[in-house]
Amino acid sequence: MNIDNATSLNMPVLPLRGLVVFPKTVLHFDVGRKKSKNAINFAMKQDQYVFLVAQKNATVKDPKRDDLYSVGVVAKIVQVLKQPDDVTRVIVEGLYRAYISECVENEKCIFAKVEKVDEECESQTAHEIALIRQLKALFENYTRLAPKMPADILFKVALCKNGGELADFITANINLDYQDKQSILNTIPITDRLEYLIELLSEEMYILEIENEISEKTREKIDKGQREYFLREQKNIIEAELGEDDNPTSDADNYRDKILALHLPEKSEDTLLKECKKLARMPFGSQEVSVIRAYLDNVLDLPWNISTQDSFDLSTIRKTLDKHHYGLDKVKERIVEQLAVYMLNQNTKGNIICLVGPPGVGKTSIAQSVAEAIGRKTARIALGGVHDEAEIRGHRRTYIGSMPGKIINAIKTAGSNNPVLVLDEIDKVSSDYKGDPASALLEVLDGEQNNSFVDHYIDIPFDLSKVIFITTANDASLIPPALYDRMEIIELDSYTREEKFQIAKKHLIPKQIKECGLNGKIVKFSNKCVYSIIDYYTKEAGVRTLERTIAKVLRKVAVKYIDKESENFSISDKNLSEYLGIKKYTLESIEKKNEVGLVNGLAWTSVGGTLLPIEVAIMPGDGKIILTGSLGDVMQESAKTAISCIRAHSKELGINPDFYKKYDIHIHAPEGAIPKDGPSAGITMTTAIYSALTMRPVKRDIAMTGEITLRGRVLQIGGLKEKSMAAYKSGVKKVYIPKANLPDLSEFDKVVLDNIEFLPVESFKEVIVDATDDFIIPKKKYDSLLITKSDSKNSPNIRQ
Repeated sequence: MNIDNATSLNMPVLPLRGLVVFPKTVLHFDVGRKKSKNAINFAMKQDQYVFLVAQKNATVKDPKRDDLYSVGVVAKIVQVLKQPDDVTRVIVEGLYRAYISECVENEKCIFAKVEKVDEECESQTAHEIALIRQLKALFENYTRLAPKMPADILFKVALCKNGGELADFITANINLDYQDKQSILNTIPITDRLEYLIELLSEEMYILEIENEISEKTREKIDKGQREYFLREQKNIIEAELGEDDNPTSDADNYRDKILALHLPEKSEDTLLKECKKLARMPFGSQEVSVIRAYLDNVLDLPWNISTQDSFDLSTIRKTLDKHHYGLDKVKERIVEQLAVYMLNQNTKGNIICLVGPPGVGKTSIAQSVAEAIGRKTARIALGGVHDEAEIRGHRRTYIGSMPGKIINAIKTAGSNNPVLVLDEIDKVSSDYKGDPASALLEVLDGEQNNSFVDHYIDIPFDLSKVIFITTANDASLIPPALYDRMEIIELDSYTREEKFQIAKKHLIPKQIKECGLNGKIVKFSNKCVYSIIDYYTKEAGVRTLERTIAKVLRKVAVKYIDKESENFSISDKNLSEYLGIKKYTLESIEKKNEVGLVNGLAWTSVGGTLLPIEVAIMPGDGKIILTGSLGDVMQESAKTAISCIRAHSKELGINPDFYKKYDIHIHAPEGAIPKDGPSAGITMTTAIYSALTMRPVKRDIAMTGEITLRGRVLQIGGLKEKSMAAYKSGVKKVYIPKANLPDLSEFDKVVLDNIEFLPVESFKEVIVDATDDFIIPKKKYDSLLITKSDSKNSPNIRQ
């Protein structure tokens, strides 16, 4: 059959996977699919013509009409060769373009009616000639970049004059995706085909240029590495021959491999690699070798890429904190809030928490409990007595015996880059001529800066932004202002009597019983016994002495148990003295009767609240003011303010305005060896002065606290929770507090609120009317202190 003149033919279809055949090209390919073999066999039995068309998706195993492109090539099968594994190799020659007009599918193979595509036969235009020349020039440049091209292809391209044939031939012999080759096959107009091929070839050349650049750089790098390896091996052999087996070069190679494995930032990596090169050049026996090795060991021991997985479960965190600590609700709530925010946004730069409170209230241990609750590692840094900046930032390597600072050492000890670091006793950092450690801590505790903390010894940035910092302090006033500003202060109050009891029963006693090798069946503590230990053998804000006292009891129990004096021991308040001796302290108690010039004040100390009686005595004299009892400057000023307040309101109070001229006033705070200071005893001293001047006794079961002003106003004070507990323990029934302190009542223990009446006041007049009784001493003895009957007509009396 003559197909050259035929425009429509019926023939078998051979789908090609990832392959496009062009007219006037000869190529071979392997056939393995059954339908494809059937199509070849059918063609060989007829006229050896077959329609070759590419699949749209090369992964389809049994293609249908929709899986095939429309345009393909009518080809003649030149040769069929049988190959192993049931594979047939076919050599074909492409004849001309054609497209499928109708398609018939059956179980054996696909048959189609194909229509010949008429190629343009018009004479070439100038535009086409220009495109042909441009394509040939472009292909010539392509052959310089592409793998070695056969000479016959170059020769045929040079001789080809027809634009369509040139485009088809070049497309068939360059490295393009089969989709791009199919696009060329689909393009019938010759100029369009040439333009499209020029565009594809330009893109391919650009890619080849980049590949060649990459290949060249890689080759140069490999050549340089091989040269260095060869020279290094020669050096190692020479050193081995000289008996210098322990040479720095092999160590440098090991360090280099470890540094590259860390994938540090470029600048940090370059710094460390320079140290490796320096180490490799060091002569055998050089003292500098050990210095460089120590530096690299310290750097590589840091957990640059090691993080612990957080287990944020708020219910678990709350249970963990409650398990290890009784009370401290405010602290626990703030910690849970911070962790909840971190759960929602792990990139947040949270505030640094500073726990401020007296010794022994659990500041350090609660910080460590936080780490346990969230599954992070922890390390503690003791800052007490630190006075050298280098202890924070590290020593520079120019000094002998230099080492990293406490921050980097703590990170290395923790073994992860996101631990919980506890900076203990931050208020006890001091400074001298060696520098100011507090200033060095500014960068560490600033969330905007600590992502690139540079230790003087390490000398490369380390990211501290993932670290949770919790600091502790006993006195917030001693923290430098700049450092104080970077932290959120959470105050931990001293434990109340009830809190100490619960801590002892739930934590301290079980812990010490276990540490002493005993158990709950051998020894038991009664509730009254625990209260007695708290009241009569300890006097502290925390529970450290309480724990030591319990341990002292248990040690004596252990001795008796070993001596087989008994199998079971019951410790009660009645036999407690057998283990601890006589009572060390006595409970503060109020007076047995109402007294003139004696008022119960309330004070806050480092070991909690305490009752502070204020005594005032009026004596004939020349107006001196005597202040005793180790009063501080603020308290002395408060006493003078109280006297001036009484003088300013003397007529209204029924007191002779000239009392200060003929009488001395002596104000005393008992326990004179204990220093006292602060303004909160102002209302107490004012009431005591008024009582002494008017001879009105003050009720024995009341107490008061508040700062006094010249106008008689009672101002807000602090530490009211601890003061209220002291009042409760002393048997006080009524406490006068500043009205501004009324919100503090929400934090008081329920037992205190149930037993004490709290009266908020704004003026001292409200206090003296309610707190004092009528006269009990005859007036005539103190007439000069009081306003006469004639004067009283013109002077209002506050008690009328």
